[in-house]
Amino acid sequence: MNIGLLYSRIRKDEKLLLSELRERDHDITKIDVRKQQFNISEAPDSFSDLDIVVDRCLSTSRSVYATKFAEAYDVPVVNGPDVAEVCADKVKNSLALVEAGVPTPDTDVAFTKDAALDSIEDFGYPCVLKPVVGSWGRLMAKIDSRDAAEAILEHKETLGHYEHKIFYVQEFVDKPGRDIRVLAVDGEPVAAMVRSSDHWLTNAAKGAETDTFELDDRALELVEKASAAVGGGLLGIDLMETGVDEESGEFEDYTVHEVNHTVEFKALNDVSDVDVPSEVVDWLESKAQSGSGPETPA
Repeated sequence: MNIGLLYSRIRKDEKLLLSELRERDHDITKIDVRKQQFNISEAPDSFSDLDIVVDRCLSTSRSVYATKFAEAYDVPVVNGPDVAEVCADKVKNSLALVEAGVPTPDTDVAFTKDAALDSIEDFGYPCVLKPVVGSWGRLMAKIDSRDAAEAILEHKETLGHYEHKIFYVQEFVDKPGRDIRVLAVDGEPVAAMVRSSDHWLTNAAKGAETDTFELDDRALELVEKASAAVGGGLLGIDLMETGVDEESGEFEDYTVHEVNHTVEFKALNDVSDVDVPSEVVDWLESKAQSGSGPETPA
């Protein structure tokens, strides 16, 4: 098969995928979106004879537009632009999860500093302020006091981009110093890990320690529902443990705080017994052979 790879930089994740594809003797067409022109009527030569395209763009905007063009050229693409648009925007992400009945942290969205401050006061301290678009835990703030809230909101209000004037205010979830990352394909988990840190942010990109995690029935249910909520595909689903049982001290439930559409998996591959690139390529082959993109689980 001829598999296209949309990219702007080849990281370890992409190298793992490319290595697995080459081992299986697939043809690979690497498409650097920084250099590619996308015509609205005629597909570029790089898109000819492709069985499927895999989006690995770092930039959200490039990801959304490049996958729209792939779809317009009638080339199956994972993940597609509809999935990218929902996952890349935290507001759309949260709304999709709530609509699907997936537990997710309580969130307010406000458009002025004063309205956002009211939301923060209603949530109480600490609470969390996040950018609507972003990854790797960047530009997120845990707000511990009104003084801090006023300073951060004023700073964001003076920034030029309109996205900084969309205030995404969220309850602070008192998780047990860790969260859970699940890599899933159309709602079926490939592997899972915990990311632990003394810092309130537990992203692997922020230096969190990682280890394997065994998903229970409730986590499996939420992974499937969260995947369906955003349209399915190759996704990273992030959960936090909630609801401590007073007798056992164990957590009884989860909340899904995010679904990611261009998920990184190198850290997961390092700690898991599962050969993650092999499982991903198995799934890509099935998508290419069926001539379809992601499927939403029933």
